[in-house]
Amino acid sequence: MPRIAYVNGRYANHNDAMVHVEDRGYQLGDGVYEVCEISRGFIIDMEGHLDRLDRSLRELRMDWPIERKALEFVMREVIRRNHVHNGMVYLQVTRGVAPRDHAFPTTPVRSALVVTAKRMDPKAAAKKAEKGMTVITVPDNRWERVDIKTIGLLPNVLARQTAVDSGAQEAWFVDPDGTVKEGASTNAWIVTADGSLVTRPADFGILRGITRATVMKVADSLGLKVEERPFSVEEAQNAREAFVTSATSVVMPVVNIDGKPVANGHPGTVATSLREAFFEIAEKSPSC
Repeated sequence: MPRIAYVNGRYANHNDAMVHVEDRGYQLGDGVYEVCEISRGFIIDMEGHLDRLDRSLRELRMDWPIERKALEFVMREVIRRNHVHNGMVYLQVTRGVAPRDHAFPTTPVRSALVVTAKRMDPKAAAKKAEKGMTVITVPDNRWERVDIKTIGLLPNVLARQTAVDSGAQEAWFVDPDGTVKEGASTNAWIVTADGSLVTRPADFGILRGITRATVMKVADSLGLKVEERPFSVEEAQNAREAFVTSATSVVMPVVNIDGKPVANGHPGTVATSLREAFFEIAEKSPSC
């Protein structure tokens, strides 16, 4: 069955959807994006993701392409037309179409919008979580404003490819002082010997993950303490557990960091409990 996308005001088959060659996202990476999980017929944490989209747009001085309620309708319609019960919905906003120039267009142009949705197999994700993932570390070479969810992801792409080339599934960016920032597409966490959850403060140094915020609520519901502070690679390697969070992986155990097993090299009970309780705590919006 062909996938249907929404591109700049119309629904179209993916193969027929067109992006203008002078779209500033295509030429300059001048745009932002969001990804929401679709689980059991619900869009997970949609309000949080759209709130963050609003912040990203304001930080880059970009306008909403359509009203927020209209965008919610488009998201649901794309999900419905693609018959997605479990999967993800992706939305991208760029500054629009204008003759190529680094400065903003002098003549106002409408922001460009793309929305797509695809199915994902929850059983495959659960099987991956049962096994856990391997992580490598790389120096952080990104720009300082990683708190804005921009489409300019080349350092993240290269970091993830370095991980794949080494047989790992994710790369953690590390500061010169040896502390972990975040993953190429995830937030990083550890569990200390006393059972506390530790993740870096969501200041301008990392992306303020929406799933990250929900996991904090899940942790609270389970009576787990959360500490927002930096942690070193060595501390992560010697932790009781490690895991990552994101809209597409939810809570994914990390069992090996730079070739060293975390604890016994198997997913831990804390990460597993967080993953199992996530859906009950997360904000759920009907997808249709």
